[in-house]
Amino acid sequence: MVKVAVVTGGAGFIGSHLCAVLIEDGFRVVCVDNLITGSRKNIEQLISNKNFEFLQKDIVKDSLGIKKADYIFHLASPASPYDFQVLAEEIALVNSVGTIKILELAKKTSAKFLLASTSEVYGDPKEHPQKETYWGNVNSFGPRSCYDESKRFAETMTYIYIHKYGVDGRVIRIFNTYGPRMQKDDGRAVSNFINQAISGKPLTVNGDGNQTRSFCYVSDMVAGIEKAMMTKGTKGEIFNLGNPEEYKIFDLAEKIRKIADSKSKIVFGPYPQDDPKQRKPDITKAKKFLDWEPKISVDDGLVKTIEYYRSLKS
Repeated sequence: MVKVAVVTGGAGFIGSHLCAVLIEDGFRVVCVDNLITGSRKNIEQLISNKNFEFLQKDIVKDSLGIKKADYIFHLASPASPYDFQVLAEEIALVNSVGTIKILELAKKTSAKFLLASTSEVYGDPKEHPQKETYWGNVNSFGPRSCYDESKRFAETMTYIYIHKYGVDGRVIRIFNTYGPRMQKDDGRAVSNFINQAISGKPLTVNGDGNQTRSFCYVSDMVAGIEKAMMTKGTKGEIFNLGNPEEYKIFDLAEKIRKIADSKSKIVFGPYPQDDPKQRKPDITKAKKFLDWEPKISVDDGLVKTIEYYRSLKS
C-alpha cells in the first residue's frame, strides 16, 4: 500500500523540494498551500504525476477534507524578513491556529507528524553555537516576534499533542537555507546578494557585515527533514538542521560577487531591529540520531543557485 505524505506549505521553497523527493521515494504526496508566498511554478513539474495532489487551501480558514495520512510534514508559514513586515498577522495565525488544525489532523489519522520550526526560536542568541537545549533570547514585542513567538507556540502545541494525545510528533529547527526557488526579493541575504550581483546593482549589506549566519543547501535540508521523520525513535525529539559552517555576512557578499564574476560594489545599509548578531547550529544531535550532516559545500551550492537565478533572467 502506498503511504500518503501530506506537506503543508508544499508549494514553497523548501516544501516543493520535499514534495519532489517524497514522490521519488515512492510516496503519494498531498501538497497543501494557499500560495500566499508559495508558487504554482514551484510544483509545475509535479502536477501531472499520478502520485501528486495539490490542494490550494488555507489551513487556518479552510477544511482540508483529508481522510488518510501516514506522514504530515507541517512547513506552512511565510518565513522571510519581508514577510514579517507585510504578513505579520497571517504568520501568527498559521503557526498557531494552523498548527493546531494540522495537529488535529495528525491525531485523527494517526499520522506521524513533523513540525518545521526555526532557528528564530533562539532569537538573538547568547549561546553559540546553539544547541537544542538552549531556551533562546527572543523579543516578544517587536517586528520579528510574529514569526519567532508563533513558532515557539507551535512547538509548545506539538509538545502538548505528543504528551496529551500520544501524537507521534517531532520538531526540527531549520537554520538558514538557500537554493533554487528561493523568492527573489524576500529580504534574505543569499537571494538579495545573488540578484544584485547578476543585475550589476550594489550588494547591500545590513549593518557592518560582521553578523554571522550558517547556510545550508536545500537538498541537504530536505534530506535532514526526511530523516527526522523516518528515523525510528524520534518521537518527542527536537533536531537542529543546518550547516555549521559560519560566515560573516560581508564575507558572504564578497564570495557571491566573486562566484558570480560581478563588478558590483558592496554598500552598507541600516541594521534591522532584533536581527540576530550570530547564528550557527550545533548539529551533534542530528549527526548522532539521524546520521545526517550537510554534504554540499557553500561554494558548490552558490554556483547552483546563481545558475538558477541566471536562468530566470534569460
